[in-house]
Amino acid sequence: MAKIVNISKDAGSLADQAYDGIKKRIFDFDLMPGDRLSESDLAQQINVSRTPLRQALQRLQHEGFVEAIPKVGWLIPPLSFEKFDELYDFRTLIECFAVRELCAAEQERSELQKLARVWQVPVRERLQDAVKVGALDESFHWQIVESTANSAMLRTYREITERMRIIRRLDFTKSDRITATYEEHAKILSAIQRRRADEAQRLLRAHIERSKLEVRKITLDMLYQARNRGRTARKE
Repeated sequence: MAKIVNISKDAGSLADQAYDGIKKRIFDFDLMPGDRLSESDLAQQINVSRTPLRQALQRLQHEGFVEAIPKVGWLIPPLSFEKFDELYDFRTLIECFAVRELCAAEQERSELQKLARVWQVPVRERLQDAVKVGALDESFHWQIVESTANSAMLRTYREITERMRIIRRLDFTKSDRITATYEEHAKILSAIQRRRADEAQRLLRAHIERSKLEVRKITLDMLYQARNRGRTARKE
């Protein structure tokens, strides 16, 4: 019995390894939108067998990062900014609802105090690491939605967040975006703390819209650079 459990754990860890490896390559644009993927090539590149590889690909398919092509293999779907715009719109609706709930609460939620300790801080205490700020930003928006305690809404929001991460994470590759995020989050929190729902929603919408425009610009630039690298490599 112990042997079976170990095998199961090993298979799971290999699938996780394959998932992380493929997803990183997609996020870094080593695998480009529109690329077709061969299971045999991927298995060699990531150094896993076909079974955990397929488990990883099926997970990525569920999250929208790859598509299965019958009798052919797998495809990295082209980036659709129209789809991302729809996700941003849906995200905004959910977060604005959560903000209204927070402003209408009889007592200030503990979530606000935790968020204030992160975002309403002196300039010298602000983090500058893009990865850390990106994780904190995602947590900021998640905790606002989580405060509703609406499980169905949270499931939908989690799915939206995962599908948007491929471009949303790029928002903090520039230092001015880190500064803007701290200032905008602090203002949103201040409006919620003063129970000014309309103001908080207006600030939140503007914050999300600015982020959307910025990541679109950065994504297009990264795609352009990645394609140029590919052309140069083929010439060599």
